[in-house]
Amino acid sequence: HGRGAGKRALKKYIVKLTDDERADLVRLTRKGSSSARKLKRVMILLAADEGARDEDIAARVRVTGNTVASIRQRFVEEGLAAAINERPRPGKALMLSGRQEAYLIALTGSAPPAGRAQWTMQLLADELMGRQIVESISDETVRRTLKRGMSNPGSTGNGASRP
Repeated sequence: HGRGAGKRALKKYIVKLTDDERADLVRLTRKGSSSARKLKRVMILLAADEGARDEDIAARVRVTGNTVASIRQRFVEEGLAAAINERPRPGKALMLSGRQEAYLIALTGSAPPAGRAQWTMQLLADELMGRQIVESISDETVRRTLKRGMSNPGSTGNGASRP
């Protein structure tokens, strides 16, 4: 027996699909409306169910061996839906409500604190927290919010309307 045979017996997360699960996954590969990442996870599970080695699956699907192992683990521990669907990604949630964002934008047009020539991202963040508009906020969130606000389609950039 080679090294691969011993490793195979020790595999902790074995993918065994039911006939219905396999049929659903095959259907997803033919449907054409799934994201590329979801299709890769589907292909990983189908290949794992057929007994393919992680290294071979990774090469065929063009992912890392860690991705294959992680999809196997999610399937065994959390089920089919968790293994093929996206998990929520950090950073997607809006940090400010519409009212808080409007307050921030209005603040940028006001006079900066005494002794300062202009607002900085950190000064704006500190001011929002000092006025209890937000419980906490980073200067980076302030920067991203203002950048997003300035790049709205149709915006003139300074809030003035065209003549």
